[in-house]
Amino acid sequence: MIEPKVHITQRVLRAPRTAATAGIIFGLLMGASLIMMEQSVPPETMDSTEWLEQRSHIVNIALSLLPFAGIAFLWFMGVVRDRLGYLEDQFFSTLFFGSGLLYLAMSFAASAIGAGALAVYAFSPSTFVDSNVLIYSQAIMYKLNNVYALKMAGMHMIVLGTMWIRTKVMPRWIALISYALALVLLFAVGYIPRFTLIFPVWVLVISIYILYLNFRFQKIEIPQDGLTPEETPA
Repeated sequence: MIEPKVHITQRVLRAPRTAATAGIIFGLLMGASLIMMEQSVPPETMDSTEWLEQRSHIVNIALSLLPFAGIAFLWFMGVVRDRLGYLEDQFFSTLFFGSGLLYLAMSFAASAIGAGALAVYAFSPSTFVDSNVLIYSQAIMYKLNNVYALKMAGMHMIVLGTMWIRTKVMPRWIALISYALALVLLFAVGYIPRFTLIFPVWVLVISIYILYLNFRFQKIEIPQDGLTPEETPA
């Protein structure tokens, strides 16, 4: 029997099935970080410094979770792209990558501002409290997280929902739910703390569903020589 020779460059690197757990990790870490931040620094304390003495260590822990959540989110984006496979569209992929990376960048920027402010407070508490650095830092963090990052998250969900409807790699009802949640994020006015949890929870649910599909159904592997098993030369 003659076995077709496959050049090493023809081998396809596929994401492991358990890679979908990256989205679960992101959802849990980002959700935990947002909840800890919300409980430690409520919006009504914008002009207060009482929380610095009592809960600044909790905020530090919440901010330290964000880099790991960001790494997991990049893996999640890879899993979504792997599931699309050859059906991936360049136009929508550009929007998918752009909105996802902008969301991540603004989340990182907000956390860096918060961590920097806490570092200044630890170095010189009295000077920090007497200045307006705290109010300024909090205002920028809230704008980045709750306005700009949320809009990019909504855009990310709309793009993925559209890609799923066009390619049918995910159920239509998931795409429609993604549209509805995305509209909430895009057109929400004012600061509503629970809205920041919509995106992490959405990623968590999508990842659990992808993981379920991966373990339930076997992927059909296409021979590297482009022939079906019946066409393989004997």
